[in-house]
Amino acid sequence: MTSFQDLLQTLPATDGIEAIVLLSAEGEALHRLENRPGSAGSLRVYHALVKRHGHIDRKAAREGLALFAEHTAAAREQPGSHPNIDRLLAIAEHDAPGLRARVVLKQEN
Repeated sequence: MTSFQDLLQTLPATDGIEAIVLLSAEGEALHRLENRPGSAGSLRVYHALVKRHGHIDRKAAREGLALFAEHTAAAREQPGSHPNIDRLLAIAEHDAPGLRARVVLKQEN
């Protein structure tokens, strides 16, 4: 099995992205993923999914779970320990509504 760190290297760069805001189908902001240590890997996965699929539906969520690799197993063992993976599990396996996303670019000074 390929590791999460190895898979991250295959995803599009997110250097110019400040955050991704996850939205309900109605456009309500539900969560903000920041491009900072501790959440930059999740942001990179979500960015790749949105770039490829345009939104996070069941198919995209399943792809995201594969990209999170060993962290997906850890999230299954300890629900709540990986909320960004829990969100994908809910969509992929528990019929939770899909998500839209808004990419927030970094401002140049």
